[in-house]
Amino acid sequence: MHVLQKISLVIVIIGALNWGLIGIFDFNLVAFIFDSISVVISRIIYALVGVAGVICISCLFNRTI
Repeated sequence: MHVLQKISLVIVIIGALNWGLIGIFDFNLVAFIFDSISVVISRIIYALVGVAGVICISCLFNRTI
């Protein structure tokens, strides 16, 4: 589970940087990269960021990281 938590943390950080770009510059990097390819891929990426966030909740209570 340790590796899964680290991967999830990286995904959450990337998602947070995307939200920062949206908030500061009104620029959605995920939409910019993947909307021209497929809206479904963008939705999968957003879902992965959400799942990674849920996994990272356990990092708050786990003292091994």
